[in-house]
Amino acid sequence: MTATFDHVAVLSREVIAGLQIQPGGHYLDATVGAGGHSGEILAAAPDVQLTALDRDGEAIAAAQSHLPPTVQFWRGNFADYQPGATRFDGIVADLGVSSPQLDHRERGFSFQQDAPLDMRMDQGQDLTAAAILNHQSETDLVRIFSHYGEERFSKRIARRIVEQRPLQTTTDLVEVIMAAIPASCRHGRIHPATRVFQALRIAVNGELEALERFLNVAPQWLKPGGRIAIISFHSLEDRIVKYAFRGSELLQIITKKPLMAQADEQRENRRSRSAKLRLAQRVSKLE
Repeated sequence: MTATFDHVAVLSREVIAGLQIQPGGHYLDATVGAGGHSGEILAAAPDVQLTALDRDGEAIAAAQSHLPPTVQFWRGNFADYQPGATRFDGIVADLGVSSPQLDHRERGFSFQQDAPLDMRMDQGQDLTAAAILNHQSETDLVRIFSHYGEERFSKRIARRIVEQRPLQTTTDLVEVIMAAIPASCRHGRIHPATRVFQALRIAVNGELEALERFLNVAPQWLKPGGRIAIISFHSLEDRIVKYAFRGSELLQIITKKPLMAQADEQRENRRSRSAKLRLAQRVSKLE
């Protein structure tokens, strides 16, 4: 399956320009995926060192097949990474779910394919989307859908799930959602299941909590003058990044407003249309 784990990195031009890749520099790709940003970083200057992280074993395997053997890999949640005495000239994190995770039916991330309700980025963990849907209280489901998905019909959907469970597949969940919402809202600009699936994925993987922990420690991993680039895909993530940069005593904000993909990239890669890049630079001296 690793041969099909192919992912187009978004905002690559902006990331490389923003990180100001230095010859001989050491960089951290905190969400390596299939290695798109890592490959661009390595190609941007001579003698670049790279450390690459990811929670997804399939992503690590794919990146290892694409990147040179000099790259150091670590599998796990980027919030749990400990670099020891190593300090980086730049850090990049491309948040959210990757295209291969969506495309691999059995991973259960997409509402467009019938699959088990899984949604785990780290397939070694126990918690799945099915466990949340079938065992958590109606009140907890409302909180998940409203907080992580900003779903305005959270109460109606949660009530219907409790009435219909156990749910086993993504199709089961889509059918419950469609039945729960008003008929007039079933054919909008985005699919009615989009927000609930986003909320479940975030809850299963603890994404926002991990992002907050990562942003609390990552500035300490930078050398003075080192830069950090974070790409987010929805307002919840972007808000966390914005306030973490603003509240850090170690960082100076470079992008007062997030950078967006240019028109040609948006035409070629639909995923890039919702991507937002924020950059900051470490300004204080290491102790």
